[in-house]
Amino acid sequence: MALDPNNPRSGAPRSSDGTPERMNDADDMGLLTRIESGDQTAMSALFDRYGTLVYSVALRVLKDASEAEDVMQEIFVQVWKNPRAFESGKGSLAGWLAVVARNRSIDVIRRRRPAEPVELFALPAATNLARETERDSLLGKIRGVMGSLPEEQRRPLELAFFEGLSHSEIAEKTGDPLGTVKTRIRIALSTIRKALTA
Repeated sequence: MALDPNNPRSGAPRSSDGTPERMNDADDMGLLTRIESGDQTAMSALFDRYGTLVYSVALRVLKDASEAEDVMQEIFVQVWKNPRAFESGKGSLAGWLAVVARNRSIDVIRRRRPAEPVELFALPAATNLARETERDSLLGKIRGVMGSLPEEQRRPLELAFFEGLSHSEIAEKTGDPLGTVKTRIRIALSTIRKALTA
C-alpha cells in the first residue's frame, strides 16, 4: 500500500484540471471490493479520494499536523486490513471515514490529556465536516471550470451568481442583447454541469 504520510494532501482526487473528482458511492464500493482482494492500486485510489478528508477532520480536532497524519495513516491501514468494516447501509464512505477520523482523534486527545474532559474541546460534527469537505471540493471544481470559460460566458455568469443581477440587469450593464446574455449563461452552466458529471 503506497501511502505517503509525509504529504497527506498529495491525496487530493485527481482530475484533468487538477481539481477534486466527484465522489461516487458505487465507485467506493467497487474500490473496497478490490481492496478486499488485495488490490494495492484500488487502495491508492481510495487514499487519493479521501486522504484529504480524513487528514482535515483529524487536523481540525487535534490541531497538530503530525498527530493528524498518524491518525490518517492508522485509518487507511485499518481499511486495507479490513475493508468490510464499512457498512454501506449506514451512509456514505466519506461520512464513515470522517466519523472514524473524529473518534480516533478524540482518543488521541484523551491519551495526551487524560485529566481534561474531552467536552472542553470544540469538536465539529464529523458528518458536517464530510459534507463541508465535499462542498469545498465541488466549489473548487466549479471555480476551475469557470476559469476556463471564455470571458463572454464567464462574465455574465459571475454577474448573475456572485452579484445577484437579473438577466435584464446584466444586459444593461454589459451592453449585450438580453437574448445573448441568456444564451451565454445557459451555455456556461451546461459546460459546468458536464464537467461535474464527467
